[in-house]
Amino acid sequence: MHELSLTMSILAIVEDYAKTHGFDRVRSLKLSYGRMSCIDPKALTFSFEIQSAGTRAEGAKLAFDVHPIVIYCFKCQKESKLTSYSAVCPQCGGEEVMVTGGTEELRLMEMDVE
Repeated sequence: MHELSLTMSILAIVEDYAKTHGFDRVRSLKLSYGRMSCIDPKALTFSFEIQSAGTRAEGAKLAFDVHPIVIYCFKCQKESKLTSYSAVCPQCGGEEVMVTGGTEELRLMEMDVE
């Protein structure tokens, strides 16, 4: 479960920003990642609820912006957005495809603080 280490990194970022910008509490965090990054949002939320206890992020809500998997087909020269990876173009059946999106790492995009 790599969500535990992701949560620890998020909390470290929150602490760094709190020291720099002088806030006391985080109300919400907006996170983004690609669908192929193998992050389970339920597991991350659960881990965050447990690990944030006693920190300035305790009780903060997490919101997720999940980027779809995007493949480019060399046969039909079109991009397709997918919910799960397939090495076959859904438009023409071509098997020469390249992943062009959905591999983005977890990023902290926004923090609502007090």
